[in-house]
Amino acid sequence: MLGPAGSGGAGENQDDEEKKESADFVKVAGYVQLDGRFYLADDAHAFAAADTFVVRRARVTAQGTVARYFDFCLMPDFAGSTLTLYDAYLDAHYVPWLRVRAGKFKPPVDLERLQSAQVITFVERGYPSNVAPNRDVGVELHGEVAQGVVDWAAGVFNGAVDGSLGDSDASDGKDVAARLFVQPFARGRLSGLKGIGIGLAGTSGQEAGAVPSFKTSGQETFFTYLAGVTAAGSRTRLEPQASYQRGPFRLIGEYIRSRQHLAKGSGAAVEVTHSAWLASASVVLTGEAPASGAVTPGHPFAPATHGGGALELAARVTSLEVGLDAFRAGLADPTRAARRARAWAVGLTWYLNRNVKQVVDFERTTFTGGAAGGDRAPENAVLIRSQISF
Repeated sequence: MLGPAGSGGAGENQDDEEKKESADFVKVAGYVQLDGRFYLADDAHAFAAADTFVVRRARVTAQGTVARYFDFCLMPDFAGSTLTLYDAYLDAHYVPWLRVRAGKFKPPVDLERLQSAQVITFVERGYPSNVAPNRDVGVELHGEVAQGVVDWAAGVFNGAVDGSLGDSDASDGKDVAARLFVQPFARGRLSGLKGIGIGLAGTSGQEAGAVPSFKTSGQETFFTYLAGVTAAGSRTRLEPQASYQRGPFRLIGEYIRSRQHLAKGSGAAVEVTHSAWLASASVVLTGEAPASGAVTPGHPFAPATHGGGALELAARVTSLEVGLDAFRAGLADPTRAARRARAWAVGLTWYLNRNVKQVVDFERTTFTGGAAGGDRAPENAVLIRSQISF
């Protein structure tokens, strides 16, 4: 079930069942994702991106508990032959309804972002994750009420650029972020309704400095601002979100709207609005029910015993739209930056066992604007992932 603010944000490989509340412990885990990106030329255009293999993620996580009431997580990433720190935080707890987290971690905003990259349904997340922060540094209060029926979080952060990792702040302004997620029927007797979750998240703050760029699932940039454009004032984000799971079937939907004041050089600030949404559905064809997003095959792959693993089929539509004011005010070039990207995707995941999976997606993205002749050429991408965790 995709819901609690701690899912994914509490260390991308945390297994609550193995956590020992009454004693100190340290757990070291990790995962590696090898991706293949292959682009199919549209009938009327030649797509320029090169087919490639890439190590998308190579992460090692050290997490645990010290002195009973203090959890910690440290997670670097070695992909791309560079070292990037994703998570580094301390989480103090005494009662489940109030915890304090400080350090670098996922702000409580985007529903799909809060899910670990190990268990996302598609190779890449949908467009709302382009508009929400990835990681940020700050302090957060969070907790669960009524045994997980209500999950809440609120914190103060530096204010990371959309889609980015934040390590420090370029100005005195800070972001306030909050999220409330409710599973109203989780403790009830109506089994068909137990998997319903609805939530609302948002941020508000004053920002100065860097501005975002946006990428497709094929990791090709389709929108950038012109040189000299900077954040210059208030920024607010608002995201209603919902998810549902019953047995092997699950749904997720979210919509995010970001309003930010931007300026070019010494010019007056202009408010620009970005919006993005997604809707996805998946079903485990072999009948297993995902737990915290992860699928454990009932019959792991083993030719000697005719074990075949588990198969999951998924479909998604997602879109991102840049406000027209970005172009009207001369902050972006319409012949190079697309105003809208809209994509549909289908995917098949083969879970060989609880530690190894293979994903194959096809995603077609069409654009509004972004080329001298009008619309940028569509992107038809076949994305392949081989993943092993330990």
